[in-house]
Parts: sequence; structure tokens; C-alpha cells
Amino acid sequence: MTVPKPANKAPIPILTYHQIADAPPKGAPYRSLYVAPQDFARQMAFLALLGYRGLSMGDLQPYLRGERHGKVVGITFDDGYVNNLTHALPVLQRHGFTSTCYAVSQLLGKTNAWDIPAGIAQVPLMTAAQLQQWVAGGQQVGAHTRNHVHLPDVSAEQCLQEIVLSRRELEVGAASPVAHFCYPYGDFNTDTVAAVGNAGFESATTTRRGRCQAGESMLELPRVPVVRSTTRLMFWLKIATRYEDRRRV
Repeated sequence: MTVPKPANKAPIPILTYHQIADAPPKGAPYRSLYVAPQDFARQMAFLALLGYRGLSMGDLQPYLRGERHGKVVGITFDDGYVNNLTHALPVLQRHGFTSTCYAVSQLLGKTNAWDIPAGIAQVPLMTAAQLQQWVAGGQQVGAHTRNHVHLPDVSAEQCLQEIVLSRRELEVGAASPVAHFCYPYGDFNTDTVAAVGNAGFESATTTRRGRCQAGESMLELPRVPVVRSTTRLMFWLKIATRYEDRRRV
């Protein structure tokens, strides 16, 4: 399998968001993964002010391939929370931005059940109808497996099912093509990367930190995390400097 590699001349940041909602009380696990709606709105306005365009993984492809050039930022949301639809979509539309929301196909309309062992509060995930609203609003749906599993820890057969069937199920649920993938927990190895490529996905994102450089594997793209405590200065450092690139492991 030959994996395409980005040919972009300048580093391209792909932002990672989870929940766009007010954080739970202090002491709650993974509180950092909440970005308040007003903070998200300020961040998107700041991107626009700086002359950046926020793009989905599909819209970002020509820039990653070096076919187009410009000040662009990928915008991604992991897991498919309803609060992405209610709080993020209006802001994205206001600025003419697109984004990709990676959904878990067997948990549509349910909650983040994979977080129960960690004691994380259960929050509604988008239904199929809500994913269709997301797409109708100019956004994109990506695959995040069927059940949000640690892919390297399951059998080869289950791994393949989690990858291939998630795409099929989401294409039916969202009534839209699904061509981009995100590894749950950022867990992947050579076998899972090969399975994602063989399933026909055009890109796959990880939790490795850094901006996308020319020569990256399109199936192992790094991203830039945006968390509750990200200030405006830190946000700028993350997208416009080597701050995140130096934190890559």
C-alpha cells in the first residue's frame, strides 16, 4: 500500500476539539477537554482576524497535497457531541468555516460510554438526524470507529470491523460520504494504519502533537490540541509558531 504524503510548503495546523460546553466543576476528570462556547467563538473570530480559513479535512486536502496555498487551519471535533452542533456550528457558519466531526457509529444518539471507567460525565452524542443537520450546515462527518475502542488491543478481525463498518454505518446515518478517520485515544500501529488505508480513507488523524509538515504520512497526521485553558496568546503560538512542533513525540 502506497500512502500519499503531504507536499504543503508551510506547516498546517489541524486543531483538535472535543466538547464545546462549559466545563464541569473543578476536580472532574478530563475537565481540560471542554472549551467554553464563548472561548470557541473568540478563537474562531481570532482565526478570521488573522486571515486564516478554517477547513474540514476534505477541504484541507488540496492544501496538504501542495495543490493550493494559503493561510488555512484544519478544524476537527472528536466523538460527535451534541454540543458541537448546538454551540460550534453557528460560529463556524458565521465565519464561513468548515470542519470535520469524527463520530462513533454504534453510539449515535447515546452517550460517551467509553468514558465511564474513567468517571467522566455522560454527555449526549449526535443522532443520525443531527449528523445530517451538521452536514446540511456545511460541515463534514468522519469516522471514529464503531465503539471507540483501543484499536491495537483488539483482534485483527475486530479492528477491521471497527474501521470498515464505522464508515459504512456513518455514510448511511449522515447520508454523506465519509472519507476521513481518527484513531480513538490516538492509538495506532502499522497494522491499524494499513487497515485504515485499505478501507479507502483519504486521511487519518492522531493525537501526536504538531503541525502537518510536508512528507507526513496522510494516515498519521498530527494535530494541535485546544483545551479549556488555552489562552489567546497560547492559541496563536500553537497555530503560527513551532510551539507544538517541538512537543511532538
